[in-house]
Amino acid sequence: MEENKLKHLEFIQNVINRMNTNSFQIKSITVTIVAALIAVYASTQKISFVFIGLAPTLIFWFLDTTYLQQERKFRGIYNDVAEITKVNDVKPYEMPIHKYTGGKYCFFNVFKSKTIIWFYFPIIIILIVFGILLSTRSHTC
Repeated sequence: MEENKLKHLEFIQNVINRMNTNSFQIKSITVTIVAALIAVYASTQKISFVFIGLAPTLIFWFLDTTYLQQERKFRGIYNDVAEITKVNDVKPYEMPIHKYTGGKYCFFNVFKSKTIIWFYFPIIIILIVFGILLSTRSHTC
């Protein structure tokens, strides 16, 4: 029985690792796209490229939130299987993420969590301020 529990925990941990890897890759792609759009602005002097960077940033913010939400649900399962918490009974090899709702598992709570908001919100603010400053500078010249 203990061997089955360890294997189950290993399966869950593999899923958590994949979610974490995907989250990291999304953040990397976001930075790459925003940097590329700023580079395109630098070569074309078209301010619209700065503001276009807002769209992928928001899209990746939502996508990253989804991965973090799923990761939290699987951590809940992991804790229950490991009997760290005893909120829900989990059957062997079951991964019932649908049981983990509300609170820290809620999409909006994850969306505004520290690990997410402190990455994406500054990028959005920088793009907006940068775009506004550039647009006012180009109108005064």
